[in-house]
Amino acid sequence: MIRSTDRILTTHTGSLPRPDGLRELLIAREEGKPVDEAAFQAAVADGVREVVERQLRTGIDLVNDGELSKFSYSMYAKERLTGLQGVGGLRRQSRDVEEFPSFAQRSQPRWRVTTCDGPVTVKNTEPLMTDLRNFARALDGKTPVGTFLTAASPGVIASFIHNRYYPTHEAYVRALGAAMKPEYEAIIAAGFDLQIDCPDLASARNNTYRDDTEEEWRRKQALAVDVLNEITADIPPERMRMHLCWGNFEGPHHRDVPLADVLPVALRARPHAISFEGANPRHEHEWIVFKEIKLPDDKVIIPGVIDSTTNFIEHPELVAQRIERYAGLVGRERVIAGVDCGFATSATANTVDAEIAWAKLGALVEGAAIASARLWKT
Repeated sequence: MIRSTDRILTTHTGSLPRPDGLRELLIAREEGKPVDEAAFQAAVADGVREVVERQLRTGIDLVNDGELSKFSYSMYAKERLTGLQGVGGLRRQSRDVEEFPSFAQRSQPRWRVTTCDGPVTVKNTEPLMTDLRNFARALDGKTPVGTFLTAASPGVIASFIHNRYYPTHEAYVRALGAAMKPEYEAIIAAGFDLQIDCPDLASARNNTYRDDTEEEWRRKQALAVDVLNEITADIPPERMRMHLCWGNFEGPHHRDVPLADVLPVALRARPHAISFEGANPRHEHEWIVFKEIKLPDDKVIIPGVIDSTTNFIEHPELVAQRIERYAGLVGRERVIAGVDCGFATSATANTVDAEIAWAKLGALVEGAAIASARLWKT
């Protein structure tokens, strides 16, 4: 069980800036253009080595592979599972964005919806095995405090890839769970901790499930957690962390559901650590939620203390203050300093300049050191 026993540990949410050449190859593959497979695989392996080394040079304690091989943190499932190759109409924009038409015209692109058009089963395990090998080789001879790899939850896949095959939403989510279970277990078996990305528990209310009644939305939240708990029953909770968010884009976000409405269902999930947004202007104030909602003794939190959608580099003192707020409510040992969301949740998402993203991670490390000096002051 990873805790901040003698200082505040640092980590991030998963995706990190991709090298330009690799980014171009990922976009070409996604668009169905011919790509030299050997060149792609070499670019991924080289990128993973560099991203691991840079995390360690920056001072990040809990490191990963930067999700460099994936076009998107959730849509990569199309490559690994059957039944997810259908195409639907144009995706609706988020409810908050639609309320500002002039902003909507220049912000979120309206891409076509991917749909489930057949039975969902494991199709191709080689991309996962390659990810595991690349990360293991990049770590050779290195001793980070901890390691993790990310994987999409059944709930978030269902929220992005719309069901056009299964008779019910529940049947679809359960099929996705059965298909993703081997990936989760393979990550654990390889010796890495597992981060399960569950943005659907918060963000989907503002987009995919925006027209649901409150009761329907609650049922979908509960189902996502129930299925997650069932398919991870054989994985120790302390080997898992989960990530919540409200959509990693710079937008109004005034329709985001409050953390207080999401946290109770998230706390029912088995993962030991919960990562969530805590730095951006819409959610920074929600540290106070932990005054009312008691964190269970077997849980730790990874609040975002760095915003992932702005090129402002946070002052380390601000980072320290954010950390200390949470530590004052849940205890210093149960806070790990993190980032609101990924810096490159897809190959086309590059709101934050790559070098600025690394500078922001440096500020995270500096701020954690400042907070540690005060929290462990003798």
